[in-house]
Amino acid sequence: MMAQDSYLKQLDDALAFMKDSDHFLVVSHVQPDGDAISSTVVIGWLLQNLGKSAILINESELPSRLSYLHQFDSIVNYKLAAPQQKFDAIISVDCADFKRIGEVASSFAPEAKLLNIDHHPTNNGFGSVNVIRAEAAATVEILYDLIERAEISFDLNCATAIYTGLLTDTGGFRYSNTSPRVMEIASHLLALGVAGNELADHLLEKMTMAKLKLLQIALNRLTFSDNLEIGWVFIGKDDLQMTGAVPEDLEGIVNYALNVDGVEVGILFKEAEDGSVKASLRSAGKANVAAIAQDFGGGGHVRAAGCRLEGSVSESINELVEAVRKALI
Repeated sequence: MMAQDSYLKQLDDALAFMKDSDHFLVVSHVQPDGDAISSTVVIGWLLQNLGKSAILINESELPSRLSYLHQFDSIVNYKLAAPQQKFDAIISVDCADFKRIGEVASSFAPEAKLLNIDHHPTNNGFGSVNVIRAEAAATVEILYDLIERAEISFDLNCATAIYTGLLTDTGGFRYSNTSPRVMEIASHLLALGVAGNELADHLLEKMTMAKLKLLQIALNRLTFSDNLEIGWVFIGKDDLQMTGAVPEDLEGIVNYALNVDGVEVGILFKEAEDGSVKASLRSAGKANVAAIAQDFGGGGHVRAAGCRLEGSVSESINELVEAVRKALI
């Protein structure tokens, strides 16, 4: 666990980085989730309050269910409108490693300085300045501390975004990363007027008809190891088009494999357009899936991680399931 003095110095270094330039490019990881998008807009909000300007950007299509977030509509889709300029000051949020920034890195100037704010324990500190706090439940938890350190008052837009990131990365305050600090922050945000029950209903309970159809396909393919400790599902590259689903509809499907009694690791395999296979791993606690993912060039958390495999679908499934099996011995 990071010493408090060291953490506070990291926060101070991050604020100094923000004060040292006037214009920033703010980016998060490809295929962004609730914490990634929330962190992006919170940094945009903080920079505005510091009198700075910023372009918020992401390589991937954004999850439409997060469109209620302030500044959501200002996040540039890199594939549709790549900036023509190069940026000298970059802020990366919720990126476990540099390659997760994706094609947006092409907009970085050769001598660009990068502030790396993240909560993934596998983050290797790729920034010029790094704020990495593995014990944080979400990157927005770090940003909450950063705003407090800057002595800037939270408004409802900022509070809603931070609450969103906490809610999604803790599975509705159910995962093991739901610390006393998380609940303390959530309590403060609710006191500021965040509609916690509405956000929980919108983000955790509701699903589109397209996602329901995708889920039906996934459950028909749900497979278990002989000892029932590993469960996995597979989504083909044509399944999203056939059901009308979008990438954000994949979120949460892996839990149907993990939540079966006795399963220690659940895996979602998703066939990508380029023929590779993306895998999302979730652990009940017995296996460190971050370590498993790292062996395949990925990363993440002890209980939630991801990686990409280059073999065929069957080869990829067999290879990763075998690696998980060995890790559970």
